[in-house]
Order: sequence, then structure tokens, then C-alpha cells
Amino acid sequence: MSGIFTKSMARNIFYGGTVFFFLLLLALTFDTNKTLPKLDNSGNLTPQVIAGKKVWETRNCIGCHTLLGEGAYFAPELGNVYKRRGPEFIKAWIQSQPTGAPGRRQMPQFNLTNEELDNLVEFLKYSSEINTANWPPNIEG
Repeated sequence: MSGIFTKSMARNIFYGGTVFFFLLLLALTFDTNKTLPKLDNSGNLTPQVIAGKKVWETRNCIGCHTLLGEGAYFAPELGNVYKRRGPEFIKAWIQSQPTGAPGRRQMPQFNLTNEELDNLVEFLKYSSEINTANWPPNIEG
């Protein structure tokens, strides 16, 4: 009879496996809920960051750019552009569109007010401070 499973053996393996993987799911869920608040940067949310996110959404920036690895891949990743380039460069770049660099894809001119521009930069600063375990890589190209 070796190598042959009886119905009761199969049932025990099924129920044992179900209980094991359910307990594993609970443990991983608990660990995630305990760890995530340390990584998400939600303590730094300000009204300016929230207003900047609204600018990001209403101008559909994610339609061309990625942010923290999510979005379109037409234009550069912006999750760490604040660290790479700084606030003044970001403001100048957005304001200079569509004249920008010749021969390169151009970003639309959104005609943002100074307040909208400041809010968007604060949102990008906030995004750059989220602990993503160095993903996506902080590279340009």
C-alpha cells in the first residue's frame, strides 16, 4: 500500500495545508500592517502636498511619467526627480515648456500658477521621501 493515498490521508493533507497557509497569510498580513506605517511617509502629508497631488492628477502627469515605478513609460520617472534635480530645476523645467530641449519629446505647457507649481513640487518632494527600498533606481536616462 505504499505510495497510495487514502481519502482520509488526502483530506488531512488538504485541511492541514489550508490551515498552514491561512496562518501564514495572517502572519504576513500582521507583519505588513506593522511595517507599512514606518515606510509610507504619511506623517508628512500637508495640505500643500495634497493640493500638489491634485495638480498631478488633473493634469494627467501619470499618462506620460511614472511615479515610484507606476504609470506610463513615455517620459522620465519622477519618483526621485526632486532628489536628482531639486525644486528650482523642476519649476524652471515646467515653466519652460514647450520650448525645452530641441529634438526631444516635449511636455505640454500647463500654464500652472506659482501656487500650483509650488504644490506640485511639494508633492514630488513628498513622493521622493517615501521609503521604497531604493526602487525604482535613482537614475536618469
